[in-house]
Amino acid sequence: MIETGEILQTMRMIQEENFDIRTITLGINLLDCSHEDEKRCAERVYDKICRVAEHLVQTGNDIETEFGIPIVNKRISVTPVSLICQGDPVPIALALDRAANEVGVNFLGGYSALMQKGATLADERLLHSIPEVLAETEKLCASVNVGSTRAGINMNAVREMGSIIKETAQKTKDRDGLGCAKLVVFANAVDDNPFMAGAFCGIGEPECAINVGVSGPGVVKVALEQIKGQSFDVVAETIKRTAFKITRVGQLVAREASNRLNIPFGIVDLSLAPTPARGDSVAHILTEMGLEYAGAPGTTAALALLNDAVKKGGVMASNHVGGLSGAFIPVSEDIGMIEAVSAGALSLEKLEAMTCVCSVGLDMIAVPGDTSASTISGIIADEAAIGMINNKTTAVRIIPAPGKKAGDRVEFGGLLGFAPVMSVNSAGNDAFVARGGRIPAPLHSLRN
Repeated sequence: MIETGEILQTMRMIQEENFDIRTITLGINLLDCSHEDEKRCAERVYDKICRVAEHLVQTGNDIETEFGIPIVNKRISVTPVSLICQGDPVPIALALDRAANEVGVNFLGGYSALMQKGATLADERLLHSIPEVLAETEKLCASVNVGSTRAGINMNAVREMGSIIKETAQKTKDRDGLGCAKLVVFANAVDDNPFMAGAFCGIGEPECAINVGVSGPGVVKVALEQIKGQSFDVVAETIKRTAFKITRVGQLVAREASNRLNIPFGIVDLSLAPTPARGDSVAHILTEMGLEYAGAPGTTAALALLNDAVKKGGVMASNHVGGLSGAFIPVSEDIGMIEAVSAGALSLEKLEAMTCVCSVGLDMIAVPGDTSASTISGIIADEAAIGMINNKTTAVRIIPAPGKKAGDRVEFGGLLGFAPVMSVNSAGNDAFVARGGRIPAPLHSLRN
């Protein structure tokens, strides 16, 4: 049992160190909403979300007020739409966005397809609707899983996603390609991720579940400021202890939301999620370890230590840890990452190396608008290979900003922040991407 007194120990973190609960995400199973008539399916989807999530936002606000814990977002994740859609998915997408607005959540995730081994007709219909849907909706987020350790990499889907990302950017060019910020391409996607844009309610999940994502990179940085010059053994122990405190607050919020909504508690995601605000940066944790900028030699080692220590501390604080859990390194959402790119210390290739040891992958990366679809597909393939071989979740959320070139800046606002446009490798890869087919699963996938 969590004692309320434990929360009092976190007040300084909240008041001075940018600590918050990043999201309460309500997962909702929509398999029973499927119907051969897409309009009837859309009606069922809308009605179920509005019924189940009716009190989600108010409950989050009540907990925030009573305990004094900032809860930044209230969100919904749903069953991947390609699993319930038997026709045109666009009416369902519009119904999801209307439902999100009706219940007042910040985002709704699950306009998704699981294509790691191949594509159904429903997957293909959803894939080709993504640019239109993300241009026309406000709160809906989309994701596509193109690979896994067990299945290998679906290179046909990888090839298609390069073109879809380009088209999405063009359809939202008046907003610097904002649609792409709501689209993520995964390998080894997880069923209980509470973070956008990749959240969906997997088929192994219950009818409904409360998943909470914590945050607190500023808290970790302040803790490390107290141990300047000490060994990495002390650094790791300090991060573990801090992650424990952060996760205990997340556990309390998750239990409270579960009890008040009468919905099962799912997981606490331990991920350190930054924001563009100064003092809330994962990159600044790395510089506190002794690096001038994120991207300097030693960055990957520092990030590996951080990611591992966060997990070790967090699992002692909650019986149910899940989601992605570790440290996020989005460029536009982290002021320290933005500074590193602007200073020339952090390149796309170094970011790729860092993704081998962090929670997800290349996240919120702005690249020149003339970046080819094949280049984007190649970047996705590289990240999927890292995930497949290392049996971890990797992802790409990349924005080919229309009309922008390397060194320019894109603005998204809010938690999405702003980002310098990064240069990409200009060497051609068209023939590689055109091959299609599947990259086979690695030998260690045969575990049975």
